[in-house]
Amino acid sequence: MRTTCLVFATLTCLGLATASAAGQCCGAKAPASEEGFVPIFNGKNLDGWVGLNGNKNDHYVKDGMLVVKDTARDHLFTEKEYANFIFRFEIKLDTGSNNGIGIRDTITKIPHLEGNELQVLDDTYYPCVKHGQKHELKEYQYHGSLYGVVPAKRGHLKPVGEWNEEEILCDGRHLKVTLNGAVILDVDLDKVKPIDGHDKEHAGLKYTKGHIGLHAHGNHGAEVFFRNMRVKELK
Repeated sequence: MRTTCLVFATLTCLGLATASAAGQCCGAKAPASEEGFVPIFNGKNLDGWVGLNGNKNDHYVKDGMLVVKDTARDHLFTEKEYANFIFRFEIKLDTGSNNGIGIRDTITKIPHLEGNELQVLDDTYYPCVKHGQKHELKEYQYHGSLYGVVPAKRGHLKPVGEWNEEEILCDGRHLKVTLNGAVILDVDLDKVKPIDGHDKEHAGLKYTKGHIGLHAHGNHGAEVFFRNMRVKELK
């Protein structure tokens, strides 16, 4: 595409440009603004995070990534609480990875109930056979689902070993999850009901504030990798 930039004063745009380059030449903003976003992981250590029972050893830092061990069982939470926010991050899965993202969590061993869990899972690993038993997923257990409550749309995860871009918007009673540019969950928390048989136990659905959590479920041989974790608080 041939693009012409009109230039004033001493500025010049020369030659043919791609649409992207033309946008930069003319001062266009990037389509996805990072204005107002603050890192919640510094890429060096786990400062700013607290482990369940004080244990942060189920997670470690490597090459700017926050890694959940394949044997992890103790959850990790931000020290800070958040009410309304946008949480953006990149995530990479191993074969069989199993984890969860907590929103408005309390620091507890059952944050999927005393908080809210958005499933992190290698969907392609299932159905599988473990210890002689076949395991199949329920509809609310696929990646991005509000665990036990609302199933997510499937088919938007990249292959195992590739980085995914994910965004979680939590604004009042509105919860939306976008995975690799596709909206896979979009709900009003006042209009949903648990479908896992624990209707009276999902107290977290009513919470208005809490920690962001990494819910460790562990699967031997399968780690979970996070990077570029940042949050923008909303009024």
